[in-house]
Amino acid sequence: MTDPAAPFRATIAPWLPVPDGPTALAYYQAAFGAVEKYTLPDDDGRVVVARVAVGAAEFWLGEDSEPVPRAGGQRVRMILTVEHPDRIFGQAVAAGATEVFPVAEDHGWRVGRLLDPFGHTWEIGRPLPGEDG
Repeated sequence: MTDPAAPFRATIAPWLPVPDGPTALAYYQAAFGAVEKYTLPDDDGRVVVARVAVGAAEFWLGEDSEPVPRAGGQRVRMILTVEHPDRIFGQAVAAGATEVFPVAEDHGWRVGRLLDPFGHTWEIGRPLPGEDG
């Protein structure tokens, strides 16, 4: 139970529409090491909504029949800040993402960009030492 005296911490957690909940959940687990925090199954037990976390960073995924715009039509870009961007980027590509640009040092970051199998753009990176990103 939540402590009513504890201060409330505001957060922003993106919701990613995906065509297939179980496939998306498996992808994000393989690509980013995402951990399930909450799932909502349909009547057949298939996960149709999930809240997942990569470290302290949380996001939601949910089945949506509307197509997700591909590169060029994207309005939101996810930035996943991790300790080892090269490793996570490689995992994401191995799990099915498409490299947009490879991990390199740019603008005070070690960062690369990819497009996941569901049409979402991700930058995987971390600030370089001495940068506060």
